[in-house]
Amino acid sequence: MKIFFIASAFALVGSCSSTRYTTKIQNLKDDIHIVDSALVTKYAESITPKDLKEHLLMISDDKLLGRATGEIGQKIAAEYLKNYYQEQNIGSPLSDNNYFQSIPKSFLPKSNESSENVLAYIKGSEIPSEVLIISAHYDHLGVKDGEINNGADDNGSGTSSIMEIAQAFKMAVNQGHSPKRSILFLHVTAEEIGKLGSEYYTTHPVFPLKNTIADLNIDMIGRVDKAHENNKDYLYLIGSDRLSTELHYLSEKVNTTFYNINLDYRYNAENDSNHYYNRSDHYNFAENNIPIIFYFNGEHADYHKPTDTSDKIDFELLAKRSKLIFATAWQLANLDHRIKVDNGIIN
Repeated sequence: MKIFFIASAFALVGSCSSTRYTTKIQNLKDDIHIVDSALVTKYAESITPKDLKEHLLMISDDKLLGRATGEIGQKIAAEYLKNYYQEQNIGSPLSDNNYFQSIPKSFLPKSNESSENVLAYIKGSEIPSEVLIISAHYDHLGVKDGEINNGADDNGSGTSSIMEIAQAFKMAVNQGHSPKRSILFLHVTAEEIGKLGSEYYTTHPVFPLKNTIADLNIDMIGRVDKAHENNKDYLYLIGSDRLSTELHYLSEKVNTTFYNINLDYRYNAENDSNHYYNRSDHYNFAENNIPIIFYFNGEHADYHKPTDTSDKIDFELLAKRSKLIFATAWQLANLDHRIKVDNGIIN
């Protein structure tokens, strides 16, 4: 009889504990309120398949020779990004007309010449000291065995996406709807040789890392992997709950409010054998306790091959995924509080 009572007590405690946790999660969800729904929809519509295609065709063109770090094609891509932001009247946080964070040759492997991250910036109207980063690498593998690795999906897709997201925010600014917090559009180099562009940024930050509220990292979002051939309206999200439970549920609420994409978390498992969580640029921010979301369409047959070309990009899908990221960024930049860091633990 005594054993029965003890077992019952533990069961009751466990049940109460589970209830309390469930209640806390529900309370967190209930406290997340989507702001500016009409504005988000309006400016997201400026992100079009046509414009994304124009950027991606340029970034993945043969004349860029695969954009290898420190080589001529990567330099051409960097100039293209700089010129775009100047044309859009989106400034740089570095100085007038300087959009390049130079990375010295000494920071890179001996086989690579110096390179540069490309930085564009919109200053927040109310809390400019707090910064949201939207990142993507723009380098790729270059020429191997005489063949150009154009990297249309990897990562022409992410690069093009940031450009269109930045333009959408600038349109909002021009019409009197500046974000409360600042936004840094960070195009990093040297991802393909070890995430070194983002490592350089996090060791030489333009804005204090303690003021960086989150990093939304985009790396390959223009195609469909084998697991989703029959349902392409999906996107892998990785890391959204690792450092901020609030970020995870805010991300989900944005999706259900606006786009209802199938958010697939299979690669977010801590024991994921692919180790995607630490394979792209967001990881250098996560290592500094900055909440992140990694947006990813998964690997496909052309991953890291010369056959990763622009004709295989689904531009309608790329546009929808980019709109989701824009909508998520809008919420983070305009929340009435800074997103909470809790290391995924609800107290």
